[in-house]
Formats: sequence, C-alpha cells, structure tokens
Amino acid sequence: MSQKLYKYIREEVFPTPFCPGCGHGILLKTILKAIDELNIDIKKIVFVSGIGCAAWIPSPHFKADTLHTLHGRPLAFATGIRLTRSDLEIMVISGDGDLGAIGGNHLIHTARRNLKIITICANNSIYGMTGGQLSPTTPKECITETSPFGNWEEPFDLCALVKSCGAEFVCRYTVFHTKPLKKAIKKAFQINGFSFIDVISPCPTHYGRRNKMPTLYDFYQFIFKNIISYEKAKNLSKEELKNKIIIGEYV
Repeated sequence: MSQKLYKYIREEVFPTPFCPGCGHGILLKTILKAIDELNIDIKKIVFVSGIGCAAWIPSPHFKADTLHTLHGRPLAFATGIRLTRSDLEIMVISGDGDLGAIGGNHLIHTARRNLKIITICANNSIYGMTGGQLSPTTPKECITETSPFGNWEEPFDLCALVKSCGAEFVCRYTVFHTKPLKKAIKKAFQINGFSFIDVISPCPTHYGRRNKMPTLYDFYQFIFKNIISYEKAKNLSKEELKNKIIIGEYV
C-alpha cells in the first residue's frame, strides 16, 4: 500500500485477512487509487457489502462509512441509501456468490431500475470464505468442493446479464489489468445510472489448488492465455469462447 493511500485505511486492521495469492488486496488498492485520483472525499461515499471474502474489502479496511449487510442483500441496502441520500456516492463491493446467487434478484432489479449505484463484483468463481463451493460463475468442468467431478452447469456471464437488464455502464477486467480497471472505476463515478464492474480475482486457496493453479503465477499465466476483448468475442461462437475470459466494456 503506497504511503499516500494510508489516509483512506484503518491501519490497525492490517495486514488483511486475505489468503496468499488472493487478488482482493489488489482490487482494494485499485479502488482507493481511483478515489484518490478523482479527489473524492471518502466521507461522502458509503460502501456496502454482503457476506464473503470480497465483503471484507471495504469493511473493516476503509476509513469511511460501511454497511456490512446480510448475505445477498447489499444492493437492497444500497437502494435504500440511494432513495434517501441523493447527496452521497454509493459503492457496493461483494463477491460472485453474494451478488449472483442469493443476491441475484436484487442484482437484476437494481440494474433494471438503473439507480446511481456503483457495484464491483470481486469474482473468484467460487465461494471462497465457506469452503470452496460451486458458484454461479464457476466455469464448466471446474472442480469445487461441491462439484468434485467437475461443474456441469453453464456459468452466468454476469456482465451480459446486467447489460440485458438495462444497466448504464457494464465492464469486466481482471486484477492484473490495474490501469484499465482503475479507469473503469473512475468512469463509474461519472455515470448517472447503475454501474457494474466485474473483476476477475484469483483464489489459489480453493479454486486454484483444485484446478491445477495453486499459485498466483499459475493464475496469471492462465488469464493472459485466455483473455479476449468483448469486441472480438462478439464475432465468435460459443465453442470458440469456451474457457475464455471476456474483458472490456459491454455497455
């Protein structure tokens, strides 16, 4: 963490609880860098999270107002804040399980209403905090605690889902794409509507060790071998897109 970002964090809670190789710490820093470069008063931002590894990014680390809410309900709480406090910026930070599974209906309806809420999904394609179960974004054939013979379900493309619901700004990057990710977060603050940023974040502890990627370097190699831009992906078949990670702006 760079020296100038210390003013945004509660130093007494460091080091973070994230496992070695987890990408959530990179995301934490990138969010704060975007806020710092925009010169936004962090006291004018409310950070909302649910339950899971990603929910620990803002709470307890950010020196700001945070709501650590019920599992799957951060967008419901964020909606309440938006309806009563138009003067505040609202950022929801949570995981793919929290936002896409138990919180799936809240996600599609908040996008449908197109409320001015920034939502960042720290997407590690697994339930990391509770043992490594299958999540809505787990790729097909991948092994998890609850799919020991490989996942047979089609995963959600959360960006495509939210785009179809009418969100104003939708994009995906990985924690290894810190510059475009930071730019996207800064852009989201300027959007007068619902913004959704899907951030691919490695989980070596659960996802990686079960799928032959036990280190951060293994994830790095896998991601850069399989990333593809959204513009290019639009012209490819479903079979050609198998195991590909689509990055860029959907909307």
